[in-house]
Amino acid sequence: VQLQASGGGSAQAGGSLRLSCAASGSMYNTDSSAWYRWPPGKERELVAVIFSDGSTNYADSVKGRFTISRDKANNIMYLHMNSLNFEDTATYYCNVKIGGHYYWGLGTQVTVSS
Repeated sequence: VQLQASGGGSAQAGGSLRLSCAASGSMYNTDSSAWYRWPPGKERELVAVIFSDGSTNYADSVKGRFTISRDKANNIMYLHMNSLNFEDTATYYCNVKIGGHYYWGLGTQVTVSS
């Protein structure tokens, strides 16, 4: 399984970005798909996760602003980010869990300026 994240870039505070994560390889039996982020000088944190049944969880810091979704037919996962603020500045990574194994994509940088 290979993951390719894209869509990062620069945005002003209050703006929006959409991240995409395209997966190749067998996605059969995917347990969950998630976005993590690694802010500068901080620890990596889980941003949002979507499970095989479609249920979702979000970090408190992004609830109401970010939405995780997936296009199962095309093996693409999205993170819609609205009302961006400076604290959202980070490198974002997509992740899938398949059969107990975790797969990671390369990060995509998001920079929010005031």
